[in-house]
Amino acid sequence: MSTILITGCSTGIGFATAEVLARSGHTVYATMRNPQGSPELEKLAEQDNLPIIVLPMDVNSDESVKATITQVLAQAGQIDVLVNNAGIFRLGAVEELPLSAFQEVMETNYFGTIRCIQAALPSMREKGAGCIVNVTSIASKIYGGFQGTYAASKAAAEAFSESLAAEVQPFGIRVVLVEPGVIDTPILDKMERPSPTTKYPIVNRAKAFYAASQANHVSPGLVGETIRDILAGNDTQMRYPVGPDAALLLGWRASLSDYEWISSGNVDEETWIAGMDQLGLNVRPYLGAGK
Repeated sequence: MSTILITGCSTGIGFATAEVLARSGHTVYATMRNPQGSPELEKLAEQDNLPIIVLPMDVNSDESVKATITQVLAQAGQIDVLVNNAGIFRLGAVEELPLSAFQEVMETNYFGTIRCIQAALPSMREKGAGCIVNVTSIASKIYGGFQGTYAASKAAAEAFSESLAAEVQPFGIRVVLVEPGVIDTPILDKMERPSPTTKYPIVNRAKAFYAASQANHVSPGLVGETIRDILAGNDTQMRYPVGPDAALLLGWRASLSDYEWISSGNVDEETWIAGMDQLGLNVRPYLGAGK
């Protein structure tokens, strides 16, 4: 069994992955920015006697990341698997979002991932073994309107990960990308309502897409189970789309030219609703103002 460190474990994918891996017998160091504000995972570990140690770690802080990873290495002696999951999401038009929104998302989703890898990688390299799992998104390949902050951060993480994989393979270290579709997690609950003064009213379509997708209640446990299976297997695949909509959406995007994709949001509302119906999404209830 492995010693695994996971980021962003307060809710959603991180929480579920910590539970799945611990129930599989791995020792899990589950990190989050503020454990006192999110005690549920620690309570679950105590209740079910799971090998989960909850620690504070802010992926946006050099000092926090170094301190926590040093603590884990001192206690466990090694980190076999690092799961970079911590992430944030912003929705909005490029023109209307402040530059700080792009910086904030990139800081957590991209630089936070690099920060954790740089702290954990020396011990893996010295040991000659290890696995780095970066949780990205199908948004790393599907650049929908009003998702510029998030899609850019995930695309950057994918590009960085492939470069990293070539660098560390000679040291026996594997890099894996897990690419969820739309998962029912609190990250979507934090989406801002579109401003009533926006110059881009079809931003409501992007919000309706996510709301309808979330209503399908795809469990974050699917991601945890995928990571469990990756660690248990011997295949050499690098990318793993996860969720019932992942392959469907990736296939849809691949079937369209760039021009067709860019123009797909410019159709009239009933045509757009019909297209979403074909993807199994009932977006109509979420299209009104303030929905």
